[in-house]
Amino acid sequence: MAVRITVDYGLCDGLGQCALVAPEVFALDDDEQLVVAPDPAPELAGKVAAAARACPVRAISVEGA
Repeated sequence: MAVRITVDYGLCDGLGQCALVAPEVFALDDDEQLVVAPDPAPELAGKVAAAARACPVRAISVEGA
């Protein structure tokens, strides 16, 4: 099953907790804006879900994880 990630960029503070949990999928660019891999591998679903839970402002939602 495909993992679908939605980010509310209006809520995202660029704290990077998601990138610490799942660096294969989430990163911060030079301007501290969140960058998300477009099609994360299905085997990363657990890490993606954990990264969403780690977001202190709950800016990330995940389907299929």
